[in-house]
Amino acid sequence: MGKGSHLAQISKQILLQHIWCKEIVLKRGEILKFDNTIDTNLYLIEDGSLRFFISDDEDEKTIRFGYGGDLVAALDSYISEKPSPLIIQAIRKTKLKVISKQDFKLLISNSEMLSQSWEKILGMLLLECMEREIDILTKSPKERYHRVLRRSPRLFQEIPHKYIASYLNMTAETLSRIKKS
Repeated sequence: MGKGSHLAQISKQILLQHIWCKEIVLKRGEILKFDNTIDTNLYLIEDGSLRFFISDDEDEKTIRFGYGGDLVAALDSYISEKPSPLIIQAIRKTKLKVISKQDFKLLISNSEMLSQSWEKILGMLLLECMEREIDILTKSPKERYHRVLRRSPRLFQEIPHKYIASYLNMTAETLSRIKKS
């Protein structure tokens, strides 16, 4: 989200210039990564959408989304190579290209352009995470809604409102009231 168009451009550059290891097609609702598992792959979403969330017995908290053209990963697991609580689920039928961390590291070690692009992607993802954390901690639900609407109008076209509400850390009813006002 946020700087998504720039990430999509970089992701498409990488796709056009390099062969990805394999392709996966997920059905709507299908899980790509379960909680408390290790996933060190990078995924390029060719078509469809994913949601990244954590779950406990009572609730699910949406952390982020991915759309066609986005380069995504369970970044905590990718970096640490340890189990992550993140769950990655297809919101609708989703086609992905996959590359392992090992293969990707080999690619970027042989290409200054890819290495710089990867550094930009990581920086943008970190910035987005920090902006969201600040929003959740300091902004009202209405302010969070308007910021996300400005930053990523595509979200409201592709993602069910119950997931958007979770992402904004509010109930679906609160989101509905804010949208009507």
